[in-house]
Amino acid sequence: MKVFISGALGFVGHQLSEHLLDQGHHVIGLGTQTKQNRIEHINFSYLSTTTLTDEELANSLASVDAVVNLAGKTILKRWTQSYKQQIYDSRILTTRRIVEALPIGKDISMCSASAVGYYGSCGDTIITEQSPPGNDFLARVGQDWENEAWRAENRGVRVVAARFGIVLGHTGGAMQKMITAFKSYVGGPLGDGSQWFPWIHIADLLTAIQFVIENREMTGPVNFCAPNPVRNLDLAKAMGQALKKPSSFPTPAFMLRLAMGEFGNTLLASQRVTPEKLMAHGFQFKFDTIESAVADILNSE
Repeated sequence: MKVFISGALGFVGHQLSEHLLDQGHHVIGLGTQTKQNRIEHINFSYLSTTTLTDEELANSLASVDAVVNLAGKTILKRWTQSYKQQIYDSRILTTRRIVEALPIGKDISMCSASAVGYYGSCGDTIITEQSPPGNDFLARVGQDWENEAWRAENRGVRVVAARFGIVLGHTGGAMQKMITAFKSYVGGPLGDGSQWFPWIHIADLLTAIQFVIENREMTGPVNFCAPNPVRNLDLAKAMGQALKKPSSFPTPAFMLRLAMGEFGNTLLASQRVTPEKLMAHGFQFKFDTIESAVADILNSE
């Protein structure tokens, strides 16, 4: 199988590339760096968005079996108006460019990243793929991002919108920031800690992406998160126990908003998301509890 991955050198994309290469697949990676020096493999080729023409992109996509679209600026930092535009453009414009370069009538599967931010903050309500969208900034980004991906169906492409929960892994993402806080003895719940935290271990995320690529009956939105979401307070407790550090230093909501601006509200959002479609199609999670996920990640440190 030949797989095209945008965002191929990012936290998820880099590990997905290596995961597929280890299984004998071919990977074409797309990234914003002028060159890549992280993946050396005979079956890996790299394209840079800084020099890539639309014709070259179309030629590369003409030979692939699947596209995994992971491009997008991280949301894990303070948002200015300028950075919010970068968050938006890096997702919508990249997805639009890829879709417009796809061949027409070729049997291709597309797994295009989205996020559980699509749903907004929903308190204790259980969220499935049928739940309606929210109306905050990330929810609007998610809707526009997915709408660009759905346009690929007009070209005969099977599309899955992968609504990621918070991806936990030892090489980057949210977990690295949490580990640093706990090791500095300032780890603890955010706000009152009652908000639901939808998460997924990076290993399960990689196998879930491959699962939807290979299961051709799967289409539409799919929640990529573990079957057991936890409250933020329980996450903090699991982190503290695994690191043998105190976990009772909450960060007040007003301080989060003061320090992180609008992004602070996102950290306090409550999303009790369930992976209804993945489970209905028989996907097996290796890490289905937050305790097992945290233990595995910290043992890899």
